[in-house]
Amino acid sequence: MPTILHHARLNCLVAVRGHPFDRTAFDAIFKDMDGVNAVMVDQPAAARLMNPDGMRGFDALVLYDMPGLDFQSGPGAPAYLPPDPALKDGFRALLEQGTGVVALHHALAGWPDWPEYGEWLGGRFLYHPGQVRGAAWPDSGYAHDVEYEVEKVADHPVTTGIPDRFAIKDELYLCPVFEDSVTPLLRSSAQFTCDHFWSADLAVQGRLHDRTGWTHPQGSNLIGWAKNAINSRLVYLQPGDGPSVYNEPHYRRLVRNAIEWVAAR
Repeated sequence: MPTILHHARLNCLVAVRGHPFDRTAFDAIFKDMDGVNAVMVDQPAAARLMNPDGMRGFDALVLYDMPGLDFQSGPGAPAYLPPDPALKDGFRALLEQGTGVVALHHALAGWPDWPEYGEWLGGRFLYHPGQVRGAAWPDSGYAHDVEYEVEKVADHPVTTGIPDRFAIKDELYLCPVFEDSVTPLLRSSAQFTCDHFWSADLAVQGRLHDRTGWTHPQGSNLIGWAKNAINSRLVYLQPGDGPSVYNEPHYRRLVRNAIEWVAAR
């Protein structure tokens, strides 16, 4: 009789919440991945699973969340919230044991009061001016519905099957990116200067699409990278603001490749 090979399903915990999004359209990314089982859990419940015991049986952690920010804190919102000591210990333990992580889009803004978290992810999006790697930085910039080309800049398991260039329309960030500690995968053709972005700090004050008095250094056009976070593989993909990107076949391929790579499959 012929031998039948059964490939184990790849199980992912997907942490969400903290930023408005179309849940059904986002979930469809994973439902259409043959051989991948994704469990979506909202913050703050998801944080309680981010430790070796809570992640037992999962092959990878996907971050599409934005924890550590209180947008209902009144004047000066969002307030920065410190992570619970149990989360800090549990998340570090996950990385020490080699659990892979894929961070998407606004996850780069998570836990602004936890410097190690930004180092692990490879960058920082700031809602208020603050310190990054011991230096003063202005608040970050955002730009919605930017039409640009994604350029593949590395042959890597995450970019397998992705064309050298493809067009996309999505939100971009102007923020610190730690290029010295990541492997570049994808770059954007857009202009990363403050005259092409809006101030995040002004936006949370109710002044959307405003840059009055705001300046920011020229930013990196790097929008996808891979790195090591302690003993874990980590991938960050900046695209992912809404359904038009969720449904983009090349984006879906990138997310799947990233999950498979960090899970060491």
